[in-house]
Amino acid sequence: MRKNRAMSGHAIAVLALDSVVALDLGTPAQVFGAARDAAGRPLYTVTTCTADGTPVRSTAGFRVLPDAGLAATATADTVIVPGVQHGPALSDGAVDPAVTAALRAAHRRGARVMSICTGAFVLAAAGLLDDRPATTHWWYADGFRRLHPRVRLDPDVLFVDDGEVLTSAGVAAGIDLCLHVVRRDHGSEVANRAARRCVVPPWRDGGQAQYIERPLPEPAEASTAATRQWMLRRLDEPLTLRAMAQHASMSVRTFTRRFRDETGLSPARWLLRQRTEHARLLLETTDLGVDRVARQAGFGTAAALRQQFQAALGVAPATYRRTFRRPAVPSERLSGMRRR
Repeated sequence: MRKNRAMSGHAIAVLALDSVVALDLGTPAQVFGAARDAAGRPLYTVTTCTADGTPVRSTAGFRVLPDAGLAATATADTVIVPGVQHGPALSDGAVDPAVTAALRAAHRRGARVMSICTGAFVLAAAGLLDDRPATTHWWYADGFRRLHPRVRLDPDVLFVDDGEVLTSAGVAAGIDLCLHVVRRDHGSEVANRAARRCVVPPWRDGGQAQYIERPLPEPAEASTAATRQWMLRRLDEPLTLRAMAQHASMSVRTFTRRFRDETGLSPARWLLRQRTEHARLLLETTDLGVDRVARQAGFGTAAALRQQFQAALGVAPATYRRTFRRPAVPSERLSGMRRR
């Protein structure tokens, strides 16, 4: 089991390899650095390391000066491998033997091991993804399958949580994965505060499709933002599409189109996610019964809430509450919001 170091700072080692993707490299420090307890104390410490402790090139035209070498992975509670743009991991499915040994050693002693984007190629090359579900950037899926046929690759999701080995899709999906881990470690309240500090959505579930060749929406003269805020204040009320459109002073057709352009979701799907998020927060932070949580979150009945939790999270509300009310020792594996 991983050590519980919540108050002293859960140690994260970010292993940067040559041609590291700059955004992937910065994501863990940004997200985990924003995770604080109620008193404002940091819950994680993040160390950037390289294979030999010397600088490596990034995709953004600058060199990365690390804090440490591979020794940082030997004591870390979590080891994260950001994506790389090129190199033997992508072309030949091979990595430095010292990197392979360090990743395997971290995994054997119970550290959590994660990848962002093409960092999954590195974990796969080290043998950590064999016979496991995993994901990577959709653009690299064919090459990944060719190099690592034993991995159960799903390129259509944002991230996969397979317990102590987690992988994410490209670029911004790394943010989703890191926020998911904060939520898994410390609950929705801490994760939501971290998301607000980073100015990103609190959560996109791991089963959500990657954005593949989706055209940018045309600029809209009117926004649905005010109506979304209005909806958030009325999650416990029945909200029809007609009522939403009326609040936005639009026709149903125009409102639906602009809502999807601005959020990537239909109004009904967006509302369902907000209600699920509110139910999660109530389960984590209150002692309300499941029936009451269901009503306050807008599901109406406990049966409807249980059905949504099973579909979205793979667990019952009561199981979810037991898991996240005692975050130091997780009792269930939540697999990227999709049961594997």
